[in-house]
Amino acid sequence: MSAAADAILAAREAKRILEPLGAAAPATPEAGYAVQHEVAERLGAVPPFGFKIGATTRQMQDYLGLAGPAAGFVPRTSLNPDGAALRFADFLNPGVECEVGIRLGRDLPPGPTTREQAAEAVAEVFPAIEIVERRYGDLALLGTPTLIADQVFHAAGVLGAPVADWRRLDLGAARGTFHVGGKVVGSGFGRDLLGHPLEALAWLAGSGAARAFGGLRAGQVVWLGSVTPPIWLEGPCEVVAEFDLLGKATLRFT
Repeated sequence: MSAAADAILAAREAKRILEPLGAAAPATPEAGYAVQHEVAERLGAVPPFGFKIGATTRQMQDYLGLAGPAAGFVPRTSLNPDGAALRFADFLNPGVECEVGIRLGRDLPPGPTTREQAAEAVAEVFPAIEIVERRYGDLALLGTPTLIADQVFHAAGVLGAPVADWRRLDLGAARGTFHVGGKVVGSGFGRDLLGHPLEALAWLAGSGAARAFGGLRAGQVVWLGSVTPPIWLEGPCEVVAEFDLLGKATLRFT
């Protein structure tokens, strides 16, 4: 058991900020994914229920100080039903993101993958919300490999109803509007995710996360990235991710 995984799990258990790991910190993104896999094993989440992709927009990469996307595993315990009511106090500095989600209908092996190959593997598309936690201090001090090891802010997620005949839709043109507390707080398009949501899925199949977990598997769900920056919450509220072509996903913090 690595000291890095010990520190990550201890910080979560105590609901406290994850401090830089010093000598225990993974030195490269690949090492970060290896620690992430160990965290998943210790949580009983191998194979994972799915994955999340962070920083799929240039806006998010700039916001987080990352050179490109990063991915994290999603355990089954992360998924909440559409319209779920969650306790705000159960999260550490929570935020929400307006996302496009998919469910895989077939496996995608780890390695270079085209958008077309990624699309062929998709069974369902959803409007989605990811719940993230601001559980870090200075990201520059923490380091990208440690951020990867800790699942890149992931805390939980919600999926709306799957979209009918999604292959007839231009997912890149789908506009997402984010509502928090009854107010519009941001909007963006599917094309903001690496040019197209399924480009994000293709990226994931070729990523260090896919290599660490042995590829992507049929039945897994992927949160492909947020079309808006994260919205950090101040207290209980209602959250709605509404896409003109995909429908909406909702949750409520109490």
